[in-house]
Amino acid sequence: MRKPSVVSDCETTVLHHHQPGHDAERLWVDKLQPRLEQLRHSLTQRPEELVSHHSGVNLAAGSFRVCMLSDEYLVDASTYVVTDSDGGSIDSFRQSLVLTYLATADGTPPAGRWISFRELPDGGFYHRAFQGYAADRLSAHWRLDLDGFTDACRGLGGASIEHGGAGFAFRVLPRVEIAAVYWAGDEELPSKASILFDATAHHYMVVDGLAILGSRLVDRLLAAG
Repeated sequence: MRKPSVVSDCETTVLHHHQPGHDAERLWVDKLQPRLEQLRHSLTQRPEELVSHHSGVNLAAGSFRVCMLSDEYLVDASTYVVTDSDGGSIDSFRQSLVLTYLATADGTPPAGRWISFRELPDGGFYHRAFQGYAADRLSAHWRLDLDGFTDACRGLGGASIEHGGAGFAFRVLPRVEIAAVYWAGDEELPSKASILFDATAHHYMVVDGLAILGSRLVDRLLAAG
């Protein structure tokens, strides 16, 4: 049975559009913006300690500190308003991702097993779109340059895993790991890349949120390489 979510009516909208990740982000904001207050209301009904325990996020001085894609955010534990690490305002897109993580997290231990986007709940129907605006961009960028891919991943703090010609895992949220895997081709076989998820990722983020996080990770890898 599919896990209920406070954002369930917008989970598939982003992935229905075969467009680059930034257009997907705009669609996410369009759908989720009206739900920010619902997310906040849902979270304020839960004990702060339970939110902290389920999400793996530290609670100190009345705020949660959430690290997302290496950037730190503060979440006021009484209002669930999200700011940057200095207390400055941020856009509703990043607020929605952080709050969706806190609202979805259920404390399930990491599986230590990698799965494709297709294997996520509701991922099968949209895996081609995700492949197009995530992994295919990696293979188009690096082609035969496995060392270039490796250098970019290491530069972003990726941890080496035994997958493909080279694979690296990234902790994009406290309990969400995403891996980038690359197989360098040759003159006869094309290069191939995959974006993989820990098998418990859907216990911490809805499927379109995972797609956006995967696309954001690819953006950073391409910028680094």
